[in-house]
Amino acid sequence: MAYWLVKSEPDAFSWAEQVANGVEPWTGVRNHQAKKNLAAMKVGDRAFFYHSNVQRAIVGVVDIVRDAYPDPTAESGNWVCVDVRAVGPMPYPVTLARIKEEPALAELALVRQSRLSVCPVSDEHWARLCDMGGWQEPA
Repeated sequence: MAYWLVKSEPDAFSWAEQVANGVEPWTGVRNHQAKKNLAAMKVGDRAFFYHSNVQRAIVGVVDIVRDAYPDPTAESGNWVCVDVRAVGPMPYPVTLARIKEEPALAELALVRQSRLSVCPVSDEHWARLCDMGGWQEPA
């Protein structure tokens, strides 16, 4: 299993909408590095759901439930999307400020490439962020 972080502006698509919708395609990514990250995702991978812009915090966890396929919102180009399903909310949202204060997370892509909307997360970073947010895998 690989780990990721996906960003959404809450006024465009929020965690609450993800939960309400169940399975949702992660569409609209128009950055080539983020596209490569989407293409690398596999069914069973996990991702943090991050509210960008307003809240700037990890607010939930999603599963990847469909491998990359052509993004139906793309007017041109070979952009891709994946389908994600909400697993659960982060008990204590992990803010970007807290992440930046944590020396063990200095190499996290969210910190190093702040504009990237789909980022890989190492096993070590995943574990640390889960600990910071009080996340425990559902039974």
